Amino acid sequence: MDAVRTLIQEVETLKANKEFEKAIELLQSQLSKNNDDYRIYEEIADIYLYEWKIAKAKKAIDFALNINPESATWNYLKWFIFLSNNKLIEAIEFLEKSNNLMPNNAEVLRNLWWAYSMTGESKKWIFILKRALNLSPEDRLINEDLAMALIWIWKISEWNAILKKIWKEELTI
Repeated sequence: MDAVRTLIQEVETLKANKEFEKAIELLQSQLSKNNDDYRIYEEIADIYLYEWKIAKAKKAIDFALNINPESATWNYLKWFIFLSNNKLIEAIEFLEKSNNLMPNNAEVLRNLWWAYSMTGESKKWIFILKRALNLSPEDRLINEDLAMALIWIWKISEWNAILKKIWKEELTI
């Protein structure tokens, strides 16, 4: 396993424990050795986005995209930047690129649904969410989003089936 992958695993543990300051310090300490590895900047941006430090996240994302413009993750993260600036059309462009680079990612698809729902393109909503659900059938957020999308277009029987599935899961937990 390469050193950066090991570093990222350590950072993911710190993030899971909400030790964001330690994670940033660890990542920054490795930049002098690995300043051309976009994955480090990806982790830095992810933490800054979580902490809602948009300007810092944007700097890290832009730097990483200069290193590797074809990173699906970076394009995915970039959509958050545009969204935070109320630039929905630009945000969708980055989500679409991320989806093209990483086509079977349920989370990218779920966010793409949300973005399209904000533009009112309802025909794309259901298709995108059903595709996401096929990829990740147990994902509660996708199930809930699909139920909401179905009720918006008056697909009551499909909506009801999803709600029954969600409630059944809650009752067995």
